[in-house]
Amino acid sequence: MPAPRTTEVRVQQALDTASVDRVLPTLPAVSELLAGPGLRGGSAYSVRGSSALVMAMMAGPSAEGAWCGVVGLPSFGAEAARGLGVDLDRLVLVPDPEHDWLNVVAALVDALTVVVVRPPGEVTPGEASRLAARLRTRGAVLIAVGSWPGSEARLEVESNTWTGLGSGEGMLAARQATVVVTGRRAAVRQRKHQLWLPGPDGTVRSVESVDQVHSVDPLGEEALRWQDEAVG
Repeated sequence: MPAPRTTEVRVQQALDTASVDRVLPTLPAVSELLAGPGLRGGSAYSVRGSSALVMAMMAGPSAEGAWCGVVGLPSFGAEAARGLGVDLDRLVLVPDPEHDWLNVVAALVDALTVVVVRPPGEVTPGEASRLAARLRTRGAVLIAVGSWPGSEARLEVESNTWTGLGSGEGMLAARQATVVVTGRRAAVRQRKHQLWLPGPDGTVRSVESVDQVHSVDPLGEEALRWQDEAVG
């Protein structure tokens, strides 16, 4: 097996193929959440309550050849991301940027197409503004795990329903998630969507009808809360 390429080499390769003017393709289910054809280059998005949703937002651009970066998430599941469609050969990981997270993100925004970041604390409007200009210049997309001032859209997993776990046995097989979306432009009014995140076949897609969503967890509410904490 070849030795892993360094972060510096990967960033340079991304710089060599960078493009400024873009609307990034997404998975169909993500497009439905955003009420548009894709992620808007030069914009920031915020996600709460699900690392799988973050990976799903990365998957569309990554599958089309975009370079992605993840900052401040030491527990980021690379294999889970691969399963949702993220190309690990074009992925840059900075698990612990320490106190220099803003400079690290700014540098990656200059080189990569999609940058995911979990800030160590509350992000100030000044910090967000500093990155906003770079995002617009490069046509990059920022996905913040948590809140982000001035984000194009805010997505939050409000509730989950798991399948596959029986009374004291079985394995988690699929999850139906209720995603609440608020944001700017046409998406100002709060909207709710039902997603398989992922479905029994491992894909992320919309649930056909909200009315079809029902709890299948015979272990009760306490077990469901434990599952949410364990899987994210």
